[in-house]
Amino acid sequence: MLYFRVAEHIFGIDTTRDILACCPNYAPFTIEHSNDQLPLFTLRLDEGELPAVEGWENVYTDRSDDDMPRIEMYRREEEWMFRFSQSRDGEIVGAFVCDGRMTQAVFYGEPTRFAIDNTLMLLYAFATANSRTLLFHASVIVREGAGYMFLGKSGTGKSTHAEQWLKAFADAERLNDDNPVVRVFEDGRVIVYGSPWSGKTPCYKAADARVMALVQLAQAPENTIRLLRPTQAYPYILSSVSGLKILPAMMDRLYETIAALLESTPVYFLDCLPNTDAAEVCYSHLPH
Repeated sequence: MLYFRVAEHIFGIDTTRDILACCPNYAPFTIEHSNDQLPLFTLRLDEGELPAVEGWENVYTDRSDDDMPRIEMYRREEEWMFRFSQSRDGEIVGAFVCDGRMTQAVFYGEPTRFAIDNTLMLLYAFATANSRTLLFHASVIVREGAGYMFLGKSGTGKSTHAEQWLKAFADAERLNDDNPVVRVFEDGRVIVYGSPWSGKTPCYKAADARVMALVQLAQAPENTIRLLRPTQAYPYILSSVSGLKILPAMMDRLYETIAALLESTPVYFLDCLPNTDAAEVCYSHLPH
């Protein structure tokens, strides 16, 4: 069994394969596990044939974006099955079956990096939902120990804006470029963590930073920024985090975590051009 720690949460992979050979992005998060903290979930690699859907109820299929994986979700009594494709209309290349609490899962198919990443991201988001933890779709820049998160739909320019910060500020560094993890603690601290999942930009850091602000991005002919009220910011945060909307109990926990985040962390809206002036305008209005 291999163990990994992401945002202080532990999970395990049961396999005889050298999983780090095909998935080196997990290497920075590998740990020697003790019994002091039980893993939130474990995944066993079966590598057998993909399970058939006969006898399962299809409860959800996510195929909203042409350039994103298709995810199919099925239910049978106290079990869940997820099947995924690399494109909206592509063939199924991997699947996993898990228990009702989503703490024990078995993967079927060829354990490619795409398949392992998607399986573990889903399991991680589901298993941590009760722990004031949010798996975001965002880019994160750290400057002087403070974390700044850039939100927006795919293609909005999150990575491009993060690049402008790196050009504008010599002391800025990228923490993650696609799927950082945020934890909201009872004392009001909001911490963003690096993860093994960073989209097209290889940035896999077992590091963290205090979140000073979140910024929703939109392309525009000039650079302007404004502070959002929590009610204005809420939909942007909700659309940026992973969760199963068909499970009310899980979504209730996510709603509560988002509300707690907004109590202590400001959210801004940045209309921007792809230039360093956008980074300078943004930073000048954010808390440091």
